[in-house]
Amino acid sequence: MTAILDTSFLFALTDRSDRHHQRVLAIAQSTNETFVLPAIVLPEICYLLASRLGHQVMRHFVSSLTAQAVRVESVTAEDLVRVREILEQYADSQLDFTDAAIVCIAERLSITRVYTLDRRDFSIIRPRHCDYFELVP
Repeated sequence: MTAILDTSFLFALTDRSDRHHQRVLAIAQSTNETFVLPAIVLPEICYLLASRLGHQVMRHFVSSLTAQAVRVESVTAEDLVRVREILEQYADSQLDFTDAAIVCIAERLSITRVYTLDRRDFSIIRPRHCDYFELVP
């Protein structure tokens, strides 16, 4: 199965002092899923890692991104139309651009599983291709 990665999961996986680290580490080590990393997540996670944990941690994270570990997926021009629709539809929830882009990429690639700790945003979204996202953990 293929799953999509969100910033919150990646941050907890990288930050050994994060209260969710052990749980997400165990999950990451026990799965054999193919992971899609939206390219739009990269600047967000790199900024968080560098600003909170240091530049060396961020560099180590970037060096761990191999073709075997993740498939990086860009936002297309067509995706931007859907991102705008999602942002409008969930304007009351103040969904951010990155989360809307993750939803859009998941819809385009028919991915139903999202590795995230952001349950609030991803639990309210009703994607086009399925009734709801399966959120891990």
